[in-house]
Amino acid sequence: MSDHTHILVYDNTCPSRTGIRQTIESGSLSIRPILHSEDSSFGAEVYGVDWSQPISADVVTQLIALQDKYAVLIFRKTELDNSRHIAFSQQLGDKLEINPFFYGRENDRLREPLLFDVANIELDGSLVKMDSRRYHHSLGNALWHTDSTYHQQRSKYSILLSHGNPVEGGSWTHFADTRRAYSDLSQAKKDEIENLVVEHDLWHSRKLAAPAVFGNPLPHELAAKPPAYHRLVQTAPDGRKTLYLAAHAKRIVGKGTEESQRLIWELIEHCTQSKYVFSMEWLSGGDMVWWDNRQSMHRANPYTATMTARDVRRSTILDDGPWALGVSTTGLD
Repeated sequence: MSDHTHILVYDNTCPSRTGIRQTIESGSLSIRPILHSEDSSFGAEVYGVDWSQPISADVVTQLIALQDKYAVLIFRKTELDNSRHIAFSQQLGDKLEINPFFYGRENDRLREPLLFDVANIELDGSLVKMDSRRYHHSLGNALWHTDSTYHQQRSKYSILLSHGNPVEGGSWTHFADTRRAYSDLSQAKKDEIENLVVEHDLWHSRKLAAPAVFGNPLPHELAAKPPAYHRLVQTAPDGRKTLYLAAHAKRIVGKGTEESQRLIWELIEHCTQSKYVFSMEWLSGGDMVWWDNRQSMHRANPYTATMTARDVRRSTILDDGPWALGVSTTGLD
């Protein structure tokens, strides 16, 4: 899929922080929505949570209601550490995704099974080497994707937390509204894709991003992460239909790989038009973003040779809803 290598280069689309933004007061919380359309609000910065204390059940309920509406919530300067990051995540779902430590727990900077190290920092504190397998694996994060679609029990939420100093040269994470994108499809396209099932494969996205290194994944990598199957058209928490897409999407069941990839990337490119996208800039340590994988896609800036240390850590909350376990592979071709 060399036609899509251009997706590693893109413009930042975040609305200017100096512009006037509406603020909505809700109890102790202040909400600043980011993107608006006639039928959708996508992304919001939220202020007023006291992160120095355990979050009360009432506040968690209020935040989940905001999450259902906006799909992406941004919090600034939370000052959370690893344990409090995990504790808040556990308030949002019964189970967190376990880090598979593909390259050995001893080689992981955090060595915490409930967190994923998505920084550009090596064990010795140096920056990741640009010719390393880890660097090439990270290139997949710069493709438009949804976390963990390659698991048969998919993820519900992801929470990404920054530590340390701001990144010189800028650091961004970009989000796309798959609910509004679905609603804008033609009726003919909606009818065409309504009942499709998609095979998702982690190693497919890694091959797209770094074919020279991940063209043939290692046997232990393949064994650790086989493909998963999920419906393309799903229902978001607010009842609207949404697209469940990712660069991990390899094949539509019943279609060939080439035909599948044409349709998959047609839909990804539709969803990631600038009218559906905003970009979050990481401004300081403690900044945190929580997104709903069931109604959005995202991607990161790729590592660059001139980038300073970017220390970000992710927790992932498993889905427990009606679509959580995807589609049984029994009878699929």
